[in-house]
Amino acid sequence: MRLTKIQELTGSALDWAVAKCWYGDEYDLSIPSFDDGLIFAPSTNWLHGGPIIERENITLTARTCERDWVADIGMNYEAEGPAPLIAAMRCYVASKLGNEVEIPESL
Repeated sequence: MRLTKIQELTGSALDWAVAKCWYGDEYDLSIPSFDDGLIFAPSTNWLHGGPIIERENITLTARTCERDWVADIGMNYEAEGPAPLIAAMRCYVASKLGNEVEIPESL
């Protein structure tokens, strides 16, 4: 396991962290798919990330000058990303796990 800042998470590492928050401690790398049979990819798939955004009341704001996005949950958590789902999922993970998370070395 390696300690990683939430703001640096992307790809499968970010998806793994979201799954850990969504499914709880029973989630591990042997669970390859979400309820729809697709690989769980909330940082790139709106079918997976959208319900999390809705349930957690995550607000997304585009920063047109910087070409990135900011996601926030109330005034408590904020995260940035190059795409809305990445920003939202970083925000979600930060709200559940704090500013850093232990990610498996294989990711």
